[in-house]
Amino acid sequence: MAKLVFGMNQSLDGYVDHLEMRPSPALFRHFIEDMRNLTGSVYGRRMYEVMRYWDEERPEWDADEREFALAWRSQPKWVVSRSLKSVGPNATLVSDDIEAVIIGLKARLVGEIEVAGPELARSLTDLGLIDEYRLYFHPIVLGRGKPFFAGPRPPLRLVSTDPAPA
Repeated sequence: MAKLVFGMNQSLDGYVDHLEMRPSPALFRHFIEDMRNLTGSVYGRRMYEVMRYWDEERPEWDADEREFALAWRSQPKWVVSRSLKSVGPNATLVSDDIEAVIIGLKARLVGEIEVAGPELARSLTDLGLIDEYRLYFHPIVLGRGKPFFAGPRPPLRLVSTDPAPA
């Protein structure tokens, strides 16, 4: 049975903003390995559109960025959207009954399925489908933006802590 995991970079005051919090090279290496080991990812429309950046090779990328892109392209993706009519390579559009789709994925797959995007995570939290939350804190205060927990904070229990690679 697969485990559904929601994890993102966030500020000390609980906001997510990929433009404000660039990972260090060591943390980016962690994300490459994490991406490589995932069974797949579930995206909301907005986060999927952000991540489509990795679909096409860019000449300015370094070796780590190319490695991340390769890992991202190779994994299955499920994109939850009622407005998109199609999705890119290795992706499946989910427009109806997300609860049944996620329950089915969790039942038939093994490993970890990443949830990408706080609003999608809220919907899946409300349905009781997220098994684990991973909070990657950055030592900054944004004071604004999209909160990591888009709705009421679910009951949490600390399982472990690891210092992020510097």
